[in-house]
Amino acid sequence: MEVKAVIVSAVKTSARPARRPPGEPRRLLLDAARELFARKDYRSTTTREIAESAGVTEYLLFRHFGSKAGLFREALVLPFTNIVDEFALQWQTLVPEDTDEDELARHFVEQIYDVVVEHRGLLLTLVASEAFSEDEVADAGIADIRRALRVLGQISVEGMQLRGMHSNQSELPAHSTMAMIVGMVALRSSFFGATPPSRDAIVDELVQATLHGFLHRGD
Repeated sequence: MEVKAVIVSAVKTSARPARRPPGEPRRLLLDAARELFARKDYRSTTTREIAESAGVTEYLLFRHFGSKAGLFREALVLPFTNIVDEFALQWQTLVPEDTDEDELARHFVEQIYDVVVEHRGLLLTLVASEAFSEDEVADAGIADIRRALRVLGQISVEGMQLRGMHSNQSELPAHSTMAMIVGMVALRSSFFGATPPSRDAIVDELVQATLHGFLHRGD
């Protein structure tokens, strides 16, 4: 009888679903969200689809993120805005005469390029966001992205002042840089097909275009 009881107990134990490690449902939801938002825009993706793809319940999605908008912000918006905020802090503390301009630009461009490549769903949603209501813009974090772009615009203004340059549209260089980076990611397959240039070659070109323009290159 004792042996039988041990066997029955072992069978029951093995039949129990394995408990996920702490934080695993959250990671699965973030991964599933990034994958689905890269294939469908924000409005078209449902919380049910995300939960099913992650292999968890919708309840866990709402428990961890509160809403689809909260999940979108953490999965796709925060990685971008965090880079901009960190760059802004770095900008405030740098000493111009001790700063390697090319190195600073490369660090920023490669970070933005990588985060956009890894979070393509952000591109789809940004394109679709013109049709969003004010509430959707705020909830999904589009307003946070616009704030980050304003921060970059102010850095552009200060950078031009340091160079003794003036412009009636001094924020445009920062926006043009972002447009180049995002456009290169969005159209990379269309431009290059199955054999695109390496990531480093693309970043090199973006840095050169940002700092020197297309016709005035550094040596």
